[in-house]
Amino acid sequence: MSVAKTMTVEAMEKINAEATASADQAVSKFLEQYGEPMYCGFAWVNVKARSNSKLGKALQKVGFKKSWESGVLYKWSPSSYFGQSMDIKEEAAMAYVKVLSNYGIDAWYGSRAD
Repeated sequence: MSVAKTMTVEAMEKINAEATASADQAVSKFLEQYGEPMYCGFAWVNVKARSNSKLGKALQKVGFKKSWESGVLYKWSPSSYFGQSMDIKEEAAMAYVKVLSNYGIDAWYGSRAD
């Protein structure tokens, strides 16, 4: 059975906490290694999920929103980093996606320069 059909809000809350912690760790590691590059931009996480599916409803409970793309939900800036560095935001988004992927959730990140 697919993750989309079996996901509960409680399970997604745990996955989100793990993914956010991973994203925050990635930010800390990047800042420690490289400092804060001054290339401004944004990054987010996309998940292939219909908003009315069990997975979609669980994702929306942890901050995901409907995308302009059909069947996709997104979460803007998935860490607690509030700076402007696109490099750091991408690192956080990649770490978040990796955790989701480990749970069988079809996720990828997107970014754009400011």
